[in-house]
Amino acid sequence: MSSGQESVLSEYETDTSQTSKLLRKFKETPFVPIGMAGFAMVVGYGLYRLKHRGNMKMSLHLIHMRVAAQGFVVGALTCGVLYSMFQEYVVKPKE
Repeated sequence: MSSGQESVLSEYETDTSQTSKLLRKFKETPFVPIGMAGFAMVVGYGLYRLKHRGNMKMSLHLIHMRVAAQGFVVGALTCGVLYSMFQEYVVKPKE
């Protein structure tokens, strides 16, 4: 292995706490937890609205809830990819 790979592997091996690993991952990719939180909020709101859906069929309500939750996650991940591309190619151009 090259020395660059060894330093990365040793960094991952030294963090043994699950909490520290989770926090490090959240710092590396902040839009994934945002997408997960948004998914949970959409599902929670959909379950709340399930009681007051009126004459809408259950299957139609669940389909709308699924599409909204997936849309939020895909949107958050797309924003994360665009943000990382912006950071890599515009803010820090390669020399």
